[in-house]
Amino acid sequence: MPALPTEHRGENGQASWHSDPDGLTGGLGGFSSETARSSEQIGEETRQHTAARENTVTPETTSKGATSRQSSVGGRTTEVIGGSASWDYVALGDSLAAGVGAHRGYVDRYAHYVRIDTGASVDVVNLGQSGQTSSQLLDALSNDQSIRRKLRAAEIITFNIGINDLGVAGEAYRNGNCGGEDNQQCLRAAVGKIKGNWDAIISELLELRSTDKALIRTAGIGHTPRVGEVFKPYLDEVGRHFAATAAENEIPYAQPYLDEGYINPYGVHPNDDGYKVIADRLHELGYSPLE
Repeated sequence: MPALPTEHRGENGQASWHSDPDGLTGGLGGFSSETARSSEQIGEETRQHTAARENTVTPETTSKGATSRQSSVGGRTTEVIGGSASWDYVALGDSLAAGVGAHRGYVDRYAHYVRIDTGASVDVVNLGQSGQTSSQLLDALSNDQSIRRKLRAAEIITFNIGINDLGVAGEAYRNGNCGGEDNQQCLRAAVGKIKGNWDAIISELLELRSTDKALIRTAGIGHTPRVGEVFKPYLDEVGRHFAATAAENEIPYAQPYLDEGYINPYGVHPNDDGYKVIADRLHELGYSPLE
């Protein structure tokens, strides 16, 4: 398994790249938190992504022969097509939900699938935030009344979270500050915290919206990245817990593995092909209970 690249900055502040033997760092895709990356790089990616979303109006023809128009302003996307149904879609998560790193993220792609397959008008509110952790998402769900109102009214909800939590622990491991005799205590602690937050996030969501009345789907942490053998057991434990808890609560789950061809060269976010894979996996889950 090839090691993921890790960004290091010298005294002049210039970034250099080399392989991380444990594959734990190197940005979001290699479990380094987004906050560990340079603010200039994150800002530029976000500006490019925002420009692509705000300045592009894409006419598309559906399989039903109708024409729709997609436009995005201020993080809110509206897709309109002839048809009687009109659905609100709220997306939650980190920069993967926001679609950073590509022209079109998985949220917009998934909304497009819903529109084509159902003929409904889909109004998307993408609340994805770069760098968001599971604790921050849980806090927003518990305390932000605006978000809670949007979720109560939504017919479609998707969410992904957790990769930034793992990133903080991965960075501490790389720096030798993880704790424990094996320098892995912070990894164990991060996994425990993510699992607890995940359960609470699902509980909050289901308090606001029932799976009987809304299409609720999750992409887990977003995608399964390439990691080294030290980190793999922790990633697997998170994935098993996410999948099991989602199933217990009747929330369909899709967290695809993305090989390097589907990830941006800096190893952080999916490229357009990668985001399409995530949307495709969500698409394969069907549209119950809305269908």
